Amino acid sequence: MIEIALLSVSEFGRVRGASLERLARLSLIADICRANTLAMVKRAGSGHLGTSFSAMDIVVYLYHEVLNTLSAGLDNPGRDIYFSSKGHDVPGLYSVLYSLGAIPREKFIRLRRFGGLDGHPDTGIPGIESNSGSLGMGISKGKGMAWAKRHKGWGGRVYVLTGDGEFQEGQNFEALQTAHHQGISNLTVIIDHNKVQSDKPVSEIVDLGDLGGKLGAFGWHVERCDGHDFGQLSAAVGRCREVGDRPQIIIADTIKGRGVSFMEHPQALEDGKGLYPWHAGAPADGPFEQGYAEIVGRIKAAYLAQGLGEPVFERVEPEPQGRERVTLLGEPVSEAAEDRIRAKVSDEYVAKAFGEALLEIAPSRPDLVVLDADLASDCRVRGFENAVADRFIENGIAEQDMVSMAGGLARMGMLPVVNSFAAFLASRANEQIYNNASEKTKIIYALHYAGLIPAGPGKSHQSIRDISLLGALPNMTIVQPCNADETRQVVRWCVEEARENCAIRLIISPSPRVVPLPPAYRLTYGRGAVIRDGKDAVMFAYGPVMLHEALVASELLAERGFGLRVVNMSWLNRFDAAWLADAVRPFERVYVLEDHAPVGGLSDRLRDALHAAGLLDGRRLTTFAVEGWPACGTPPEALGAHGLDGISLAERLAR
Repeated sequence: MIEIALLSVSEFGRVRGASLERLARLSLIADICRANTLAMVKRAGSGHLGTSFSAMDIVVYLYHEVLNTLSAGLDNPGRDIYFSSKGHDVPGLYSVLYSLGAIPREKFIRLRRFGGLDGHPDTGIPGIESNSGSLGMGISKGKGMAWAKRHKGWGGRVYVLTGDGEFQEGQNFEALQTAHHQGISNLTVIIDHNKVQSDKPVSEIVDLGDLGGKLGAFGWHVERCDGHDFGQLSAAVGRCREVGDRPQIIIADTIKGRGVSFMEHPQALEDGKGLYPWHAGAPADGPFEQGYAEIVGRIKAAYLAQGLGEPVFERVEPEPQGRERVTLLGEPVSEAAEDRIRAKVSDEYVAKAFGEALLEIAPSRPDLVVLDADLASDCRVRGFENAVADRFIENGIAEQDMVSMAGGLARMGMLPVVNSFAAFLASRANEQIYNNASEKTKIIYALHYAGLIPAGPGKSHQSIRDISLLGALPNMTIVQPCNADETRQVVRWCVEEARENCAIRLIISPSPRVVPLPPAYRLTYGRGAVIRDGKDAVMFAYGPVMLHEALVASELLAERGFGLRVVNMSWLNRFDAAWLADAVRPFERVYVLEDHAPVGGLSDRLRDALHAAGLLDGRRLTTFAVEGWPACGTPPEALGAHGLDGISLAERLAR
């Protein structure tokens, strides 16, 4: 097992208290923060290193040299405010806040764990001023904060960090116009201009062109500097503070992955054959040890040169284990059951099957065109991009533009397949989806990352309201396949048979198990499929995650003599009335397990259908759903927090 260690807050105190030259001190603090960031991401098993490292010097400089945020007090209205609009860099921000004692060690080591630190910024964490993760909102939020400060006569400035690819979101340009028009001069925006998006250069996704010229044309004061040169940063920030009649923006040229040689752009892009490999996820053991040794080597050399002796490391204890071990995929296991469970855990991805299905269909459908919002790898449409380049459109981080473009394509007789994360596509582009639907054309929306799991990134990425948002449209069929085979059937149905718009919900994680479907199963409009029989109650569920938990609950209840029938109900808002009547007729107790909020999901639609058919008389329909804000953490933690894991469901049903 890899040993993970941190440099403690006391080490930062030693460095700050030593008689070091200012720039050398900042450089050493930044490297200690990099080492801690790498360690915490490795322990978490996920996170964003490339952007945390590119922004690190900027954030260290602001917190250690400029901001009065912590010295004034987090509840002081006159404090300076800093937050990241992009949010991916939050592991680095946490490390800087930890260096100043704002985040306690017990929370710091629990990145992406329940009760620890969210995978994207959340205001419930000390020192975090704004929730982010859904891109393009930061300048507008910062403008509001700065306006309020000026209006109320409070001191302090507002600093907002953005990504460069983030400038593909149109809201940024709305904010640029209004901030200048409103004369908001106590706002400074810093662009982490590392020139790489999720996995490709910004210039290949949507080239920003003369960024400085564009920003200046909006009336902002523009500076440009090397974002890793503390002297240049200091000069640029200083000049901005002297500007009293307009907002300011600093284009900070940075290197993605700065501080670990093999993670740095452009070397990392060359090693990845054109794709940047260190945007998201934790490195494997070998690269982790190599990168950590590289950073620590610089730290030790600096300590030696400055007469500080040896840095002191604190070993980070592994995740605590209770009496039960838990797979990361969500199933509690005992030693006796471990072999049985391991046999069920699957490497299949419904998202991968989705991408493969599009490739299979493409030759016979010359009207099929795939649109993406800088998520081609995550959405598993990179293969389509490579094989059918003339029918793949990369729109960058601009969901609203992408959806309206799809509307135009559909009006010209094309069949667009629109891809993004469900949380961004269904909500951010909802008005555009509505407008397209009103034209009565046909578009397929692929909503990846749907539901509660994975929960590590936090609420900005967990989509638990998309069914309600899209289900309000009269001509939108919403479906979520349970395994790879059903995914292929769903894609083919949406392309070849559907007469209205389709929304396909997809999880991006490996399926916890291959959900078993009946032999020779064929997708049939409005009909589900029994995947485990039982005589005492029936549970409707959908998607690999919740069907897995329903099956676990059914297996546990069977040991108590209670038979829970589990139905895979892939159709979330379209039902065959005769089939539904047959499905519920034997049961007085009907349950629905949602991978969604309790409002507007499958349960509400089923209740309406059952009521209309007179099938609720003498029956009790109970919903288990994601109540409140979705929990951040590992799959077992998040499912357990909402009482939706198999063990909790079994207990709730047995009451």
